[in-house]
Amino acid sequence: MLGSGSQGEVYSVAMAEKEVALKWYYPHIATEEQNSAIKKLIVKGAPDSRYLWPFDLTSSNKLKSFGYLMPLRDKRFVGITRWYSRKVEATFKSLTTACFQLAESFYELHADGWCYKDISFGNIFFDPASGDVLICDCDNIRPPGETNNILGTPKYMAPEIVAGKSFPSTLTDLYSLATLFFYMLMLSHPLDGKKEAQIDCLDMQAMKQLYGVDPVFIYDPKNKSNRPLAGYHDNAMQLWLIYPTFIRDLFISAFTVGLKEPHKRVGETEWKAAMVRLRDLIVYCPKCGKESFFDDRTSTGKKGGNSFCWQCREEIHYPFRIEVNHHTVMLNRDTQLFPHHTDSDKKYDFSSPTAEVTRNPHDARIWGLTNLSVVTWSAISPDGDAKEVKPSRSIKLRPGLEINFGNLSGRILY
Repeated sequence: MLGSGSQGEVYSVAMAEKEVALKWYYPHIATEEQNSAIKKLIVKGAPDSRYLWPFDLTSSNKLKSFGYLMPLRDKRFVGITRWYSRKVEATFKSLTTACFQLAESFYELHADGWCYKDISFGNIFFDPASGDVLICDCDNIRPPGETNNILGTPKYMAPEIVAGKSFPSTLTDLYSLATLFFYMLMLSHPLDGKKEAQIDCLDMQAMKQLYGVDPVFIYDPKNKSNRPLAGYHDNAMQLWLIYPTFIRDLFISAFTVGLKEPHKRVGETEWKAAMVRLRDLIVYCPKCGKESFFDDRTSTGKKGGNSFCWQCREEIHYPFRIEVNHHTVMLNRDTQLFPHHTDSDKKYDFSSPTAEVTRNPHDARIWGLTNLSVVTWSAISPDGDAKEVKPSRSIKLRPGLEINFGNLSGRILY
């Protein structure tokens, strides 16, 4: 047995010399309705490979229940709850990658006409090293409008569900997804501020008021009544200031307009674009090695901004960066470019790198960009000299250098 929950127990089982997972329902959960729902999921198939999706039903003549088979979770994946409780460490790079993959996977689910209903920490696994994700508890997925007894997880449910005005839908999924992202990046709940700290007993009535009837985002620019308090919400107070303006603006939209107007919630495609952009703006502190972000909209270089490490306060001298198709990528020591960056026909293609930052083997002070693609680049220096960069060859980075990757061009800035 791997674990148990409110619906049943999960086992590791052998099937044709392969190890898979079996969820076996408790008898009172093993209804005809649940059986029928699992059959529909099996026929439909998983939206993508990140879902631990049912692929077969199983039963026993000796037991009054049934179960279903699904892929077994690889051991490199751990529950997101372990990150929130700081039992595992994760980088900004892996967290933004996880957020991107989750936005992509839930987009595919919703595009297929399904509603997850219970997006929360408890249903998501990730690899802290790479950011790869897995989504479990897929047996409760239903088409929008098809009800079961699943309303969601407290503190992740949309306000209209908490207030008893609505049932789960793709729009309530979007609220839960935004809440999950806020938890992952800020290690805090978007509505837990002064109002939550003043409640002596967080009972059902108090939770309904705080998360359903009168929700207020902790960083609502027009309503400061629920700001985070020092000693209670230190994670939110510190981490909020680390992120670039555009990601804070997106969260403000998600938890101001998005609280009251479900049709105006931040969609999965917006989150996908934002998380890739955020990942590309990561920089490293030269002293402690911690990640920070370059704010491509407001960076001023003043102390207290993104040019000083939030951990050790060492000044961060930004590396070269490249602007491609109005998109900024910081060229750190380990930066790689992918088709997503260099080919306008291959958006969100991160299958294999097309370029990487390298050091001159004879002079470590000189940085270059190496061509890992099969296409010869054309480059023009600031003084107008043209040069070809063949596959496996490099070109020295310098401000004003323009590189044509094929159907996209980039300009080096410093």
